[in-house]
Amino acid sequence: MPATAPRSAHRHKPEATPYVDLTRTEWSALRNKTPLPLTADELEKLRGLGDVIDLDEVRDIYLPLSRLLNLYVGATDTLRGALNTFLGETVEKASQSGTPFVIGVAGSVAVGKSTVARLLQALLSRWPEHPRVELVTTDGFLLPTKELERRGLMSRKGFPESYDRRALTRFVADIKAGKDEVSAPVYSHLIYDIVPGQKLTVRRPDILIVEGLNVLQPALPGTDGRTRVGLADYFDFSVYVDARAEDIERWYLNRFKKLRQTAFQNPSSYFRKYTQVSEEEALDYARTTWRTINKPNLLENVAPTRGRATLVVRKGPDHKVQRLSLRKL
Repeated sequence: MPATAPRSAHRHKPEATPYVDLTRTEWSALRNKTPLPLTADELEKLRGLGDVIDLDEVRDIYLPLSRLLNLYVGATDTLRGALNTFLGETVEKASQSGTPFVIGVAGSVAVGKSTVARLLQALLSRWPEHPRVELVTTDGFLLPTKELERRGLMSRKGFPESYDRRALTRFVADIKAGKDEVSAPVYSHLIYDIVPGQKLTVRRPDILIVEGLNVLQPALPGTDGRTRVGLADYFDFSVYVDARAEDIERWYLNRFKKLRQTAFQNPSSYFRKYTQVSEEEALDYARTTWRTINKPNLLENVAPTRGRATLVVRKGPDHKVQRLSLRKL
């Protein structure tokens, strides 16, 4: 009777994956003596409410990422030069010259993606090759409150359908095309709405960082059934900030408590009403919001895009990054 392979050999066969998985220690070693350009005071200004990031975290996680992105920018420029050589005079020279490098940063509410985006902006702008680094959040492309109410979407705020996805994609496409000035609406977390008449103008950046819940969403098909170009199609690199849902919920509730003691106290705050009730009543509202809006959005829309990212950064219960997965080329 022929011998058969033991079951354990099949059971432990590694799965094929497009990623290289790295521990925090392995990743940190890839910094390759990249200097730390931030002080503790500068980091404090970048840190989000409830985020415990410190200089050790910057040194171990974000300096290696800054070095990697700097290498990517240089390699992309070289590749673009090769493409220009191939295309010759068949396209306008401006169409491939000075094209911004675009980075997407995605993840759940309260996972810390805004801090990551601000930190990357600060670190990348210190590299002499690309000093002009702009950061845009997708909040500015949320539909105004009146329009959300008209469409019955206030309870779906943050879901893909609550954004003007076409305007957002056009905004990034125009920047990628090298337009001199491109403007975006401005969102205020204080009034929980788009600010009428205010615009954010971006002028030919070296690098553009686009941060938001749904930046890695695939494009919706057109009415004719054809696939459109989506926002993520313009990204040269993307980061997904990951954590367990139960940890994110705890961070969300802790942040809500801190906001109730600070920003919500402003008389103009949309959420001021939650400072006029007991803490437990306010937290009941926050738990309901997490359970009915933020968690379903995370599970249905945000987390499924994780596999589209170039780099997945996985946080542990203490907000510290534990593992990273880098997409192979």
